[in-house]
Amino acid sequence: MEKIFRAGIVGAGMMGVLQAEALRRIPGVQIAAVTSRNLETAKSFCRERFIPHAYDNLEEMLEKEQLDVLHVCTPNNSHFEISKKALLSGVHVYCEKPLANSSEETEQLVTLAREKGLAAAVNFNYRHNAIVQDMHERVAGEEWGRTFFVHGRYIQDWLMYEDDYNWRCIPGLGGASRAVADIGSHWFDTVQFITGKKITRVFARLLTVHETRKQFETPATTFGKPSGDQPAMVRVDSEDAAFILVEFEDGTCGNAVVSQVSAGHKNDFAVNIDGSRYSMYWHQETPDRLLIGSRESGTTLIHSSPDTLHGSAIPYASLPGGHPVGWNDALTNAISQFYRYLREGGEPHFATFEDGHHIEKLLEACLESNRLGQWVDVK
Repeated sequence: MEKIFRAGIVGAGMMGVLQAEALRRIPGVQIAAVTSRNLETAKSFCRERFIPHAYDNLEEMLEKEQLDVLHVCTPNNSHFEISKKALLSGVHVYCEKPLANSSEETEQLVTLAREKGLAAAVNFNYRHNAIVQDMHERVAGEEWGRTFFVHGRYIQDWLMYEDDYNWRCIPGLGGASRAVADIGSHWFDTVQFITGKKITRVFARLLTVHETRKQFETPATTFGKPSGDQPAMVRVDSEDAAFILVEFEDGTCGNAVVSQVSAGHKNDFAVNIDGSRYSMYWHQETPDRLLIGSRESGTTLIHSSPDTLHGSAIPYASLPGGHPVGWNDALTNAISQFYRYLREGGEPHFATFEDGHHIEKLLEACLESNRLGQWVDVK
């Protein structure tokens, strides 16, 4: 009989909910327990999803539940300690990004996971969209030719007002970077995956349009609104937006616009790859569509389906063309690949702790570039 993997979830917020839903779509995985700082929140989370056990203490859950995998779905500042405790307990880790709030911490986690021989993943789920997988296959194929440059954006509006304030605005919780760390990191990981090349240099200009924000008694949840009377005005040092030039290891150049204050843009993530024979454009809000640009024939629209994708991208299209495969499906694909690796071994087809470590160094290079006003190498 195939092994049933016992999974535990830390965090009962948005990503805890979404990862729980993804896990329930994966055969051979049982969600054994959930822990949250608030025991009643954890119990409610478990009741609604028929999960056996709720905790408000991570150490107790790790001791009692004999978990195979811990899913870390908490604010950024806790990722390091939680992941470290799981690894020291001999438990595989699937962590929300960022892996930690400094490259010193991410390096420690990479080393610890390697020493313990444990699987360790960071949730950069956009690379697991079927179209993104197909773009990766195309760039690696003989018909692509040479990549001229890469460009795109990741822009939202959920923090555009001065009373939009939550834990991501607090450096001690969200880290020194906000917009770039939160959504720019997804753009970095996705374009690196598509091209098969690491970003090695950056020139970044960061903008803070609200240097102070209103902090209410009950802060906003992610994509939610705050509540309460007589808010306090607090200083915000992290960026609301950024303009970033990048250079890849093979000399290819690119640029990205990142913003959380652009009205009307909800989750507007787009990638353009321009090559010597044709170009490709993918937009996350229409996730099952790839636009192919040709000088001779203009633009061709390709829908995600098993008969239009290439190579290893084909299994990611789980439905026939015209049946959109979107964000939740990419998340399920990402976590499925992690559990497939645990079951079968081989090459890890997911973002590893090493990938998360490189992204953290990239984020630090952006902060340094903005401070110095010059190109900075990703160390």
